Amino acid sequence: MVRKVLLGELTWEEAGEAIRSSDFIVLPLGSMEQHGLHLPLLTDSIRAENLARLVAERAWDNGLKVYVLPTLPYGVSEHHMRFPGTVSIEPETYISFIESIGKSLARHGARRLILMNFHGGNLAPLQVAAAIVRSRYGLKTYIIGWTEFARKYIEETLKPEATWGHACEHETSMVMLFRPDLVRESKIRKPTIIDYRILIEGASPRTFNYFDEITDAGGLGDRLSLDAC
Repeated sequence: MVRKVLLGELTWEEAGEAIRSSDFIVLPLGSMEQHGLHLPLLTDSIRAENLARLVAERAWDNGLKVYVLPTLPYGVSEHHMRFPGTVSIEPETYISFIESIGKSLARHGARRLILMNFHGGNLAPLQVAAAIVRSRYGLKTYIIGWTEFARKYIEETLKPEATWGHACEHETSMVMLFRPDLVRESKIRKPTIIDYRILIEGASPRTFNYFDEITDAGGLGDRLSLDAC
């Protein structure tokens, strides 16, 4: 059975009933930022849109009424701004935007909101926004970080000592699944890591590093090849 899980495809009348009766409303969160030489700027948003929809469909199969909002395709991405095409939202603007969405849903009778995040730079402002939405509007708000949620399964697939995390085998495989037309296969290669010390937790006193300080082409992965995806 094909279910209408995308809230934006409903009429206002249908949406009103859906929101009031829902167990969860999901807001997928992506970014518009560089993803190496072979993946599009919207990599995180492509993953967010498609995986959130699949989660909602599976939830319905298991008795939960879950609806998905349109994906927010911009994120907090200052650390990628040295690569052209990246668009970064100021953290305070991002927090306010999420708050406005939560406030709107609360006014329409939503009970639970899931912020399904696919970009690490969004996490800190999301934690602030989630607390605001819960305390001001009474809407139970949860954050799911997809990478952490799937980390066990990703690491089972990669070799134990593998370095991964951005435009890597994991993200490449997702884009190849959902939008294979956007993968530049001839550009797939293992990136050159400029400074391995930056990858070691706690090695730098700075709050963040620009990605061109870490890797030459913007990607991060030990087995970045078509065969690994």
